[in-house]
Amino acid sequence: MLSYQHAYHAGNLADLHKHALLAVALDYLTRKDKPLSYLETHAGRGLYDLTAPEAQKTQEAAQGIARATAEGWLPDDHPLIRALTAIRTLRGDSAYPGSPLIAGHFLRFEDRAHLAELHPAECQALRRVAGFATIHQQDGFQMAQAVCPPEPRRGMLLIDPSYEVKTDYTAIPRQIGLIARKWNVGVIALWYPILTDHRHLGMTAQLTSDFPQALLSEVAFPPARPGHSIIGSGMIVLNPPWGLADHARQLEAMFRDRA
Repeated sequence: MLSYQHAYHAGNLADLHKHALLAVALDYLTRKDKPLSYLETHAGRGLYDLTAPEAQKTQEAAQGIARATAEGWLPDDHPLIRALTAIRTLRGDSAYPGSPLIAGHFLRFEDRAHLAELHPAECQALRRVAGFATIHQQDGFQMAQAVCPPEPRRGMLLIDPSYEVKTDYTAIPRQIGLIARKWNVGVIALWYPILTDHRHLGMTAQLTSDFPQALLSEVAFPPARPGHSIIGSGMIVLNPPWGLADHARQLEAMFRDRA
């Protein structure tokens, strides 16, 4: 479970889909003059260098965020582009923010953040860049179960596992059900990869049955390289903020036209 390193995949097309939805949701939630909580179960290191050997080895960012920004897939005023621009102003043009720093861009002084990362080295790196948050070096679902319902009660949880363990697909619906019962007002977002064997289908069927009002957004794209098993990206969002469904449809159309 500790072998996954997102540095090889940061800024790829799946990140573009996931982070665009995350940024739009947080942009909307932080418009209201009320504090919120942001939680994340699998935070990673929070900040990535796209010139690092890991990113250069796979070239996934070149096919993802680099191409998207060069070709203007998203307008300059899109929440993700605004966050990326602000972070690169501080961190350099090769920086790519993971979801913790995208969230940190939108969070205000009165907001609270809890980030979980089990990998020791990734957690140490996260502590260096996410001083705005409480960092938990523990299993992310254990953190979420312990913290929920958070204070403030208004807010969002991002669940973004590596799915290295196949049982994740059967265990996650139960975990989300437990969290949703504790925190029925929370925006709960689950990201998942779409693989060539479509092993996600049982999980998404269970979640859409349990939560029929949830937003489901999926996009398809070519494999990053021959034999690569990821051919798409999915997000399920419970209690989606106003306007997120419309933006999801726009993203899906964008991927159909360009990816």
